[in-house]
Amino acid sequence: MHRLFRLGWMVALLGLTGLLGGCGYNDFQRLDEAVKSSWAEVLNQYQRRADLVPNLVATVKGEAAFEQDTLTKVVEARAKATSIQVTPELANDPEALKRFQAAQGELSSALSRLLVVSENYPNLKANQGFQDLRVQLEGTENRITVARNRYIKAVQDYNVLVRSFPSNLTAMVFSYPVKPSLTVANEAQISQPPAVNFDRPASR
Repeated sequence: MHRLFRLGWMVALLGLTGLLGGCGYNDFQRLDEAVKSSWAEVLNQYQRRADLVPNLVATVKGEAAFEQDTLTKVVEARAKATSIQVTPELANDPEALKRFQAAQGELSSALSRLLVVSENYPNLKANQGFQDLRVQLEGTENRITVARNRYIKAVQDYNVLVRSFPSNLTAMVFSYPVKPSLTVANEAQISQPPAVNFDRPASR
C-alpha cells in the first residue's frame, strides 16, 4: 500500500514536471536568469566607469588652469549616478530604471564635455596618466554599450515569451510580468562614448 502511494506521487510529480515544461515554465526560468545576468553586467560596467572617474578628476586637477566648472559637473554627475541604490528590483521598476539611466546619461555627458575641453590643454594632453585613463574610459564606454545591447536582447527574448500564447497563461499564473527595457528618448546619446574624435580640434 505504501509503495503504491509513493508510486502515485512519483507519477503525479512527473506529470506536473511535464506539464510545467510544456507550458514554458522552464523557459521563463532560463530567460529570467539571462535577464538578471545581463543586467548585472550592465551594472558592472557602469561601476567600472564610476571607479575610473576619481582618478581622472585627480589627474585633471593637476592642470591648474583647467575649467573648474567642467570638473565640478563630472564630480556631481558621478555622485548622482552612484547615489542610486541598485537592487535587483530596480530593473523591474520602469520609473526607477528611467532615473538610473538618466543619471548615467548625465555622467556620460559630463565626461564627454571634460574630454573635449581637455584638448585645449597641451600639458594635460601630454600627461601619460591622463592618456591612460582616457583609453580605459573609452574601452569602458564600449563595454557599456555592448552590455546594454545584450541586456536589451535578453529582455526582448523574455518579453516575447511573456506575450506569446500559450506561455502568456503561464506568465499570468506564475506572475511573470513584462520587463522594462533600456529604451528611452536619449538612449542613443547616452550610449555614445564620451570621446571618439581625439584628433578633432577642440570646441568650447
